Amino acid sequence: MTTPQPRPPAGETARPEPVVRTGAGAVRGRYEGELAVFRGIPFAEPPVGEARFAAPRPVRGWDGVREAYAFGPPPPQDAALLGRAVVDRLPAGDDWLTVNVWTPEPDPAARRPVMVWIYGGSFRLGHSGSPGYDARRIAQDGDVVVVTLNYRVGMEGFAHIEGAPANRGLLDQVAALEWVRDNIAAFGGDPGQVTVFGESAGAGSIAALLAMPRAAGLFRRAIAQSVPGTYFSDALARDLGAALAAETGLRPTAADLSTVDPRKLTAAGETLGPKMPRLVDRWGQAAPTRTPYAPVVDGEVLPSTPWQALAEGSARDVELVTGHNREEFRLFIALGGRLGQITAEQADRALRRYAPGPGGADAYRAAFPGASPGELYERVQTDWVFAMPTLKLAEAQLAGGGRAHLYELTWPAPGLDGALGACHGLDIPLLFGTFEADLGMLMFAGERPGEDARALSSRFRAAWTAFARTGDPGWPAYDTERRLVQVLDAEPRVAPYPEETSRRLWDGYEFRPLPLL
Repeated sequence: MTTPQPRPPAGETARPEPVVRTGAGAVRGRYEGELAVFRGIPFAEPPVGEARFAAPRPVRGWDGVREAYAFGPPPPQDAALLGRAVVDRLPAGDDWLTVNVWTPEPDPAARRPVMVWIYGGSFRLGHSGSPGYDARRIAQDGDVVVVTLNYRVGMEGFAHIEGAPANRGLLDQVAALEWVRDNIAAFGGDPGQVTVFGESAGAGSIAALLAMPRAAGLFRRAIAQSVPGTYFSDALARDLGAALAAETGLRPTAADLSTVDPRKLTAAGETLGPKMPRLVDRWGQAAPTRTPYAPVVDGEVLPSTPWQALAEGSARDVELVTGHNREEFRLFIALGGRLGQITAEQADRALRRYAPGPGGADAYRAAFPGASPGELYERVQTDWVFAMPTLKLAEAQLAGGGRAHLYELTWPAPGLDGALGACHGLDIPLLFGTFEADLGMLMFAGERPGEDARALSSRFRAAWTAFARTGDPGWPAYDTERRLVQVLDAEPRVAPYPEETSRRLWDGYEFRPLPLL
């Protein structure tokens, strides 16, 4: 059914809706302001029925012109973070594997740089139709083509089970990038100038793509925002897969789990997550995360960790921007209602669990004299899960003969009277300019952004799109002598890496796949 179009202002002639022919068939989008926008274009067959838990399959063609007006339905979402009421209001349907395109000009002769966004969400939730990922400002301000995509999360995308390939969510991303390679020229993009960018689990996905032979040659540049250090070993992933299946009373096989509706199967992760902290003796550092999903170093889809692969030169021909936020872990403390309530016992347990090396806990206390329990608790977990994995990704890229630019976001979010600091996820509303959607509502407390926020938001987009166009984000490449990074604040500056104390504590540490104990 065609949605009625708004009437043009008096005296103006309505532009015909843009139609672009893809390899599978023609699609019709809409003009929205100065952009042509196409939503919900399938890049693979719906992964249901016989295709359940399989690698993505090529999409079948269609006759006529397909309307590309609405985002495709999200993949099944874990409701533990969003709440069941929110998840139940999301659009339903099986056509999860779709892409969306914002383009200034759907003309094959335009050959604009292409930016492909990969969302985060702990590998258990997320979809490209979230209002916080509205890419119009990036496409318009940067004069680039922006693509966003859906990939399978949770049980469908990352549970490691018998009879199914590992890392199906990553394989979906590869399939979407192959669609971009084969089709984006028709939308005005240059398939030889593709930049992938993503945050949190999206950045972890990008780090994995940099290490995956199947993704080689599909993108020229990469921007990884807040790279998580949590990749599972094959043994750990299989054990978690068995535990997830046990929540349903079934065996951890594709055949058994395929008998459960995909939208009901999400309950396995929702019920297992709260139990995980009690199994530290079995699942180690993965247990307190309450997240039973992550990329698996299975030796086939993902042959090794990103840090090992990059150090061996897997991405030396890919230009890289990577960075993190200063107070990453504070978001999770706030969401748990524990700001200002961390005890000395909790801080001691976190230090013993996450600080590197046998004497890591004492080393942290000595390195941060006078720090409160809450500050130590936050610092060691910020370092373990995001900051140091991000820094070491840049260093691995250098070791492998490549180039990397590093940044740190230090501007504090105004929400909760500034208590959130430069927390995890703050870079999303700043980059997209979506201050009144999703995380932006929390970070900006529903208020209009001030002049400093708007200026920093504009700077994010200018740097990211300049990098997509030229490979230069506007600050020097990182090296292990000067260690210069872009510090993103109300007054951005180039300076030596601000977290030198943490860097020294983690010097020599290797992020390996999390083991089964």
